[in-house]
Amino acid sequence: MRVVVTGGAGFLGSHLSDALIARGDEVVAIDNLVTGSTDNIAHLFGERRFTFVEHNVSEYVWVPGDVDVVMHFASPASPRDYLEMPIQTLKVGSLGTHNTLGLAHAKGAKFFLASTSEVYGDPQVHPQTEDYWGHVNPIGPRGVYDEAKRFAEAMTMAYHRYHGLDTRIVRFFNTYGPRMRPRDGRVVSNLIVQALGDEPLTVYGHGEQTRSFGYVSDTIAGVIALLDSEVHEPVNIGNPGEFTILQLAELIVELTGSASQIVFEPLPEDDPTQRQPDIGRARSLLGWEPTVSLREGLVPTIEFFRSHMR
Repeated sequence: MRVVVTGGAGFLGSHLSDALIARGDEVVAIDNLVTGSTDNIAHLFGERRFTFVEHNVSEYVWVPGDVDVVMHFASPASPRDYLEMPIQTLKVGSLGTHNTLGLAHAKGAKFFLASTSEVYGDPQVHPQTEDYWGHVNPIGPRGVYDEAKRFAEAMTMAYHRYHGLDTRIVRFFNTYGPRMRPRDGRVVSNLIVQALGDEPLTVYGHGEQTRSFGYVSDTIAGVIALLDSEVHEPVNIGNPGEFTILQLAELIVELTGSASQIVFEPLPEDDPTQRQPDIGRARSLLGWEPTVSLREGLVPTIEFFRSHMR
């Protein structure tokens, strides 16, 4: 297939491009490099089935030639990024989704939306199933990301129902692994960088809030399984193993051999207290479930940051 991947130079987009190229597809990666980096895809530049286009998908998007799939992964995706770029985040979720849906419709292509567990907000249902509508503060600082993705899902389903577009929607839970950016505001990268520098590890509140961490290879395997399926409704892709942030910090200190101490700071506004995917739909409809434990996945992630910091 010929696949357009927006956000193709980002953390997830670059790993997705790798997987598509590895199975024989052709990839056109589009990225404006605001949060992505060509370092993530430099190894693909000599690959004849890979093309990179620097472009902001919040503006009109066109790709010459046939296109079989449009995969919309472009967006700031870490708290620091979308708090610093709130309007760009809203634009890529709204205008960017509209533009890429328009491309898919014009090309008769399948459309794949990368959504997020943030559509559930600070959930009042635990674990979160795909039929849960969420508990989101639309005017809070995190709302720019949450509502951008909720709008993107609504727009995608509108194109599916009105135009008959073949669509997929994935809701990612916390994903980590090599190619994350240092100090990008995500908890895994922040804590690893602090631990490797023997700096105090910043934990918010009492560290009792929970998250579920999926290693990037598991996440991409779920994406490919959904892409190749006939499932149109949203699907959670994440690891149902639930950890407190304090447990994560303690594990990172252990694995890095760090001398860091853990310090506690006030919780950010609207920070979710619990986050755990119900992956029953992914298991039954895609035959997918994660295989990499948090301890196993942190080892290569820590080594990536260690070599990066050198």
